[in-house]
Amino acid sequence: MTQNIYDDQAFFDGYAQLGRSQFGLDGAPEWPSLKALLPDMKNARVVDLGCGYGWFCRAAREMGAGDVLGLDVSEKMLDKARSMTPDTVIHYERRDLETLTLPEASFNLAYSSLTLHYIDALPAMFRTVYQALEAGGHFVFSAEHPVYTAPSEPGWKLSGQGHKTWPVEGYQREGQRVTDWFAEGVIKQHRKLGTYINLLIEAGFVICHLDEWGPSAKQIAAYPDLAEEAERPMLFLMSVQKPR
Repeated sequence: MTQNIYDDQAFFDGYAQLGRSQFGLDGAPEWPSLKALLPDMKNARVVDLGCGYGWFCRAAREMGAGDVLGLDVSEKMLDKARSMTPDTVIHYERRDLETLTLPEASFNLAYSSLTLHYIDALPAMFRTVYQALEAGGHFVFSAEHPVYTAPSEPGWKLSGQGHKTWPVEGYQREGQRVTDWFAEGVIKQHRKLGTYINLLIEAGFVICHLDEWGPSAKQIAAYPDLAEEAERPMLFLMSVQKPR
């Protein structure tokens, strides 16, 4: 089973303080780039894998989606999502993405935000998503970049000149990483970028777009704290498609 760290009260309380928790998609600086990867949402049937507070589920409806299913392993996240969602066309279910099953050819879009780096059984999950999409359907997601997940002790270092650097070690050594973030012992899965891409290809997907995301100059001017995110990719965005 996926580590259900979001139901840890200390973790949940810490996560609630993030800008993306308080302000939704507007608090996620990568959202404009991720939104640009989405297909036409009119009457789309959408599944959100790791839906959290349900921000994207509600946005999908605002963009015209006809039916939206949000899945998460955390009861605390789902309770929060339900409390924020008056729309009866949006449904939330507790699911473990490690053992995900979905009905065949049932969705036009699968979406996931910053969840896949927690999943051990990712090859099986990609195959499940592929068969759950209609021909021509899209899978759009973000995940922590392998440069960010590789170090066993991730963090900024200061160079001799006083510049921030992000040392990368263990990049080729794929597998579990255990870090402390809001709570002790948070488990993530490190994979090379090539591994993500090859797993998607092996599942049958066609790669449409890859973005090793960084903030724009305009974003940095508006939010100077984002400047360090231009020094290394913290996350990447992908759009893939099931062939017609």
